[in-house]
Amino acid sequence: AKGVKPGQIAIVWLLAKGPDFGIDIVPIPGTKRRTYLEENVAAADITLDATEILGLDMALTPDKVSGPRYNERTMSLVDR
Repeated sequence: AKGVKPGQIAIVWLLAKGPDFGIDIVPIPGTKRRTYLEENVAAADITLDATEILGLDMALTPDKVSGPRYNERTMSLVDR
């Protein structure tokens, strides 16, 4: 609804969560393309209100996250 990318929302949400844990959170997103870097930097200009943060909190509870972190091929490369 804000006309922004999911990655930008993720960055802004993480930044907003820092005070909840009493720490400074510094997201370090990886990127392979300049356009993604520009999107990540532009996230600094996005704000989420309390209702939006709560909505994300409710949608992202551990019990609602499912499936493997990586596909089988990528998992075979972990801890090599």
